[in-house]
Amino acid sequence: MPAEAVRLKPVFDADRLLRELTSVREHTWDQQRVYTEDGVGAATEVDWRCLALRSPGGDGDRTDPGGPGPQDFADTVWLDRIPYVREVLESIPAPLHAVRFMALGPDTVGIDHTDPKYGPRWGVARLHVPVVTNPDAVLVLDGVEHRWQPGEFWFGDFSRTHRVQNTGTDPRVHLVVDVLVTPGLATLFPQAWQAYFRDGEILFNRQECPQTAGERRRFATRFPVPATFHLWEDDTPLLADLPRETATLAEDGDRMTLRLPGDRVFALVHLGDNEYRLAGWSEERTLQVFPDGPDPRVVLRTREGGRVHELTVVAERLAA
Repeated sequence: MPAEAVRLKPVFDADRLLRELTSVREHTWDQQRVYTEDGVGAATEVDWRCLALRSPGGDGDRTDPGGPGPQDFADTVWLDRIPYVREVLESIPAPLHAVRFMALGPDTVGIDHTDPKYGPRWGVARLHVPVVTNPDAVLVLDGVEHRWQPGEFWFGDFSRTHRVQNTGTDPRVHLVVDVLVTPGLATLFPQAWQAYFRDGEILFNRQECPQTAGERRRFATRFPVPATFHLWEDDTPLLADLPRETATLAEDGDRMTLRLPGDRVFALVHLGDNEYRLAGWSEERTLQVFPDGPDPRVVLRTREGGRVHELTVVAERLAA
């Protein structure tokens, strides 16, 4: 990657962003929470508050970034109140995941941390549009200090070590947008980055390919998976000697779901050719179903950049 961060081409109307932000600040936002394989987790211990504009299931009370789970991302009711922000989001040529206003309170310093797999190598990007800031509000990303200004549009590689700090007397508020990496997204980056998107370790995501009800029922199967397959932040190789558990792929409404023991349910997104990614995540891990013939099977895949790792398991077709 050419740098830890880069300013993108569009410039947005800082005054309109500020007016719309003001219109949704009549109440105190909730503390940001983490999201893990166990679901929504603990709140941050510092003054780091969020308003969800897109979240799993469109839940306006969610402050976490979301991830694989039973529901895909959808707009919340808050987005209906801020039409210019909707315009900003619609201008981004990539599928949107979590979108949040994130407010760092005055005299607040976060801890050094990384956001695992939030980078183009894994098909995910985190974008920032500052709305309110001050000279003492700083993002330290991979050792470099950044003071992004209202209306600017930025990409940062948050898989690198970073922290946010605001030692000023006023809050710092950014619009934070998580997206899937696509060739369209690359067009927002400056010319100096185009070689990276052409030749670098990038995982480009495919568009969703809807299925009919009949097609979905045809792929209903049961098969073993490594116990870590659903842990999207885990780096355990597919071929590692790990316990396996029984997974069930079945139709649920208008989409397929992956069900694991313990009532764990993951909605799936069809990518074509009977291959699915976990809704709420990228093509960093997928499963492809081959239900026909005497030996039905499922191919599990993990990806990083252009590298693909596969594990083929025997499947059992389920009665329609």
